[in-house]
Amino acid sequence: MEEIAYAKLNLALHVRAREPDGYHRIETLFAFCADGDRLRVEEGEGLSLSITGPFAAGLSAGEDNLVLRAAHALRDRFGVNTGAHLTLEKNLPVASGIGGGSADAAAALRLLARWWDIAGDASPSAPAKAGAQPQQSNWAPAFAGAQRSLYAEIEEIAQTLGADVPACLASRTARGDGRGDRLRPVDLGLAGTPVLLVNPRVAVSTAAVFKGWDGVDKGPMPDDPREARNDLQPPACALAPEIETVLAALAAQPGATFTRMSGSGATCFALFKDEAVRDAASACIASLHPYWWRLAISLL
Repeated sequence: MEEIAYAKLNLALHVRAREPDGYHRIETLFAFCADGDRLRVEEGEGLSLSITGPFAAGLSAGEDNLVLRAAHALRDRFGVNTGAHLTLEKNLPVASGIGGGSADAAAALRLLARWWDIAGDASPSAPAKAGAQPQQSNWAPAFAGAQRSLYAEIEEIAQTLGADVPACLASRTARGDGRGDRLRPVDLGLAGTPVLLVNPRVAVSTAAVFKGWDGVDKGPMPDDPREARNDLQPPACALAPEIETVLAALAAQPGATFTRMSGSGATCFALFKDEAVRDAASACIASLHPYWWRLAISLL
């Protein structure tokens, strides 16, 4: 079985305050791309992980990897006794503001829920039923309601793994509040919109970017992302000036309708009116900056 760890975009990100526990209170709009890293599973003794792909170098496949942490948490929660060997194909740049480890962990939860045939009525005290049919990849989230569904169970696990993991679990357009983990689905009418992601192959520390935030609450996030901002963009540009070059290159492309940095950077993106102008923009940027990483894709 295989699952896509969909690349995450922050269409907007407003930092409202730094909480006493060190976390920041944010308001953000999540959107997701139609591709990303790939995660495969096969039979194995215990739980193990291999990492391949263009951005595998330097990544640990040990127990500290979020994919294995997610696998252990899911297995423990539902009383699963069988193992699995996971292979992560790392296609997205590391420390780049587009989900990364959070999307990989979320993909592990979705994938292993099917692989282990976890039943829809499973709970911590009710292991998966023997012979149950695999769950389909239908993860439309139930953000409200009292019923304790399979999704709600797995979302609880996601919340323990990182602030972005619940949003990546759903991989649907949503507003995130609090740490970004209080989610409300929204329809911005962007499904299928062509998008170009560009990263100057510069890794940016999320902690360092948040530390560089000026501490000024510039107001709440409006519903329209075009009227919003990314408050992490200035401190990220201070740490990696290449980001400003990427943003300028995207904004200069004909047909680009919306340009911004995602998350804490350094990946930037532009939305386009159609695939032809997006692909022309990708080719233009490739000719000017052949070293930069690019992904021409569409939004889910």
